Amino acid sequence: MGNFKLNFLEKLKELDKLKLPKGSFAITGSGPLAIRNIREAQDIDIMVKKNVWNKLLEKFMPYDENHMKIGNIEVWKDFINLTPKMNEIIDTAEIIDGYPFVSLKDILLWKEFLNREKDKKDILKIRNLVKT
Repeated sequence: MGNFKLNFLEKLKELDKLKLPKGSFAITGSGPLAIRNIREAQDIDIMVKKNVWNKLLEKFMPYDENHMKIGNIEVWKDFINLTPKMNEIIDTAEIIDGYPFVSLKDILLWKEFLNREKDKKDILKIRNLVKT
């Protein structure tokens, strides 16, 4: 097993440069898996509250109405089936090494909803960890 966590912590230095307010975002996608040394994360996905999205719009161009890319960071203001409870997910994010991460239970809900080929291995690994 590689040291996915250390690699991901190195990537998070890019996130630090955005200086986002605490409690306004949470790391999602493969980040919660990488920080637990489950698998590599190629980039950083974060979900943000609406006020942060609006602030980022002042400096960065969105990719589409719900998504922008800032270097290796993908910023989302809409996260499909998790959108209705995004603020709650951000507010209850798990703090690991000083960074807020979406819970594995919520990552599981998202990956099961999408059920893409690349998610299937993750779903099995997460189910083993959270014992749902």
